[in-house]
Amino acid sequence: MGLVALLLILALVFGGVGLFVEGLKWLLIIAVVLLIASVVSGAFHGGGRRVGTRW
Repeated sequence: MGLVALLLILALVFGGVGLFVEGLKWLLIIAVVLLIASVVSGAFHGGGRRVGTRW
């Protein structure tokens, strides 16, 4: 019974670590996509605020 409990705890720990790593991977993918979108948006809008204009 102790061995089963130990294996269950180990499975939960390693499963949780795997889920955490998977979440970090998706977070990195989303961050890269948002970075690319902001660079493209900045290129289309002239790089932000310009000096000497009213807008």
